[in-house]
Amino acid sequence: MNDTKGTTKERKIKFSYWHVLLLILALSVLRPLIGSFFGAAPADLSYSEFTTAVQGNRVRDVVISADRIEGTFRDDLAFRTVRVDDPSLLPLLKEYSVNVRGRLANPLLGWILPVLVMVGFSFMIMRRTRGGGIFSFSKSKARVSEGEQSGVTFQDIGGAGEAVTDLQEITEFLKNPEHFQRLGGKMPKGVLLVGPPGTGKTLLAKATAGEAGVPFFSLSGAEFVEMFVGVGASRVRDLFQQAKKKAPAIIFIDEIDAIGGRRGSAAGFSTNDEREQTLNQLLAEMDGFQPTTGLMMIAATNRPEVLDAALLRPGRFDRRVVVGLPDLTGRQEILQIHTKAITLAPDVVLENLAKITPGFSGADVANVINEAALLASRDGKDAVAASDFDAAIERVVAGSERRTRAMNPREKHVVAAHEAGHALAAVLLPNVDPVHKVSIIPRGNALGYTWQRPVEDRYLMGQEELQDRLVVLLGGRAAEKLVFAEVSTGAADDLARATDLARRMVTEYGMSEEIGPIRLAADTQTQYLGATGHLDASVSVTTAARVDDETARIVHDALDRALEMLGHNRISLDALTQLLCDQETVSGAEIAKIVKRPAESAPVRSKNKAAAIG
Repeated sequence: MNDTKGTTKERKIKFSYWHVLLLILALSVLRPLIGSFFGAAPADLSYSEFTTAVQGNRVRDVVISADRIEGTFRDDLAFRTVRVDDPSLLPLLKEYSVNVRGRLANPLLGWILPVLVMVGFSFMIMRRTRGGGIFSFSKSKARVSEGEQSGVTFQDIGGAGEAVTDLQEITEFLKNPEHFQRLGGKMPKGVLLVGPPGTGKTLLAKATAGEAGVPFFSLSGAEFVEMFVGVGASRVRDLFQQAKKKAPAIIFIDEIDAIGGRRGSAAGFSTNDEREQTLNQLLAEMDGFQPTTGLMMIAATNRPEVLDAALLRPGRFDRRVVVGLPDLTGRQEILQIHTKAITLAPDVVLENLAKITPGFSGADVANVINEAALLASRDGKDAVAASDFDAAIERVVAGSERRTRAMNPREKHVVAAHEAGHALAAVLLPNVDPVHKVSIIPRGNALGYTWQRPVEDRYLMGQEELQDRLVVLLGGRAAEKLVFAEVSTGAADDLARATDLARRMVTEYGMSEEIGPIRLAADTQTQYLGATGHLDASVSVTTAARVDDETARIVHDALDRALEMLGHNRISLDALTQLLCDQETVSGAEIAKIVKRPAESAPVRSKNKAAAIG
């Protein structure tokens, strides 16, 4: 019984001044409609019909207002008409003894009510802005979770050993700050996580909060900026005020480059846009709190090179933690974590999966596992087999199969020769990754593909290795020229990649004897999101022309080597092309059977590089 009364009280509607104002407005507007509802609706007359009725002595009385005339006939029927500026109206009414009255304009509808509505609406906006709601533009949009509610600890993260070690010190400081300050040292105010996309920067921040057991305020850099000027700065102030109330706490800003980009001027005019105001407020707030307050700032970005220098100086983001792509051991740890809920077949060896996924980020590895589980479920299997992981990696790297794209026999032959040229060049050259599979089944936007699997993680590449890679890239075009005496449009992507690689050899790596060991690439190239390939603005026109000449020479030399190599192995090229036409997919083991390397075969040398071929 008590519960029922409590529920009734909770459901009681709160009545405020705003409801009263709306009620007055509704009654004022609907008053004529309510009157006509309970009585007979007045007849609408034209002004001519009204004057005719007066002259016919049918009108008994009228009420004249600013814009209309209302009245009753002698038979008690009501009417109304529009008021017209007619000087003869009053003499006419007096002549026929019509009772005339006037009606003043309603001040409530005239000006009092609009003013009340405007004042009330303004008051409501200010109240909502202070108290939250749809109008709370200046309130921070940070999502708050307690440490244990983040659901992530360092045990849930693999492949980020060094980063975890750096962040464990942060968690220890938040748990026991006196231990670190006993010798006079000061802990860093902020930690900047940098690295490629998908490496787990956000996950590391959550795990830091989970390990420390403190409140975690998280939001994206883009959530600070709105169309209203000053909103971003207000949200920064509100965010730090909330965090200070719950200190010790962690503030995490993802993609901080959205508000932390370099400040400057454009075309000689100083800029002071909303983003810069937000950044200025963030800098001021980070300077304002001391290590003793128990607040820790963590931010993540893929573009550390675009951040403002004031944001990176000591006293703000003191420490930079690089979260790079996982190595072999790291990928194996990630596989172990993400396969806990996956039913694996006996032929699945996680170490082997880690070996064939070099260059994959943690998000890529998780995606491969998920794709493999979906493929196995689609085929009705009871467990995920090694073949499912192979298919998943192939789908992630090259895209989904497009068997519905039918090629005519001529196109099929051209694609087979093209991919055979890539595969044969990769098999014959010593400094490239081994070929795992070649296929002419369309995937994504490609009509065919050659899949090479690295045997180990590589962090440096020599000049000879890059030159061999260029030969493999141009092997498809060379095979087309040898087999058909012409080239097709299928090598467009190969040419783009080969040209970009050759240009970087000249402008970034100093691998051109003509240009020398000089860096000519622009410094605006992003470290983790790929290079732009643009020359520095200070490079002269003459030097730029020399760079173009050297790039063209390197590409032409690689193409000549590919033509010479495949020409000496024309029998293997034709055999592999025919095998691709017959069965569409050829494994690396089958290619090895086709290609024989007699010990007495002399190597074919170009003027840049020697390559052993058979």
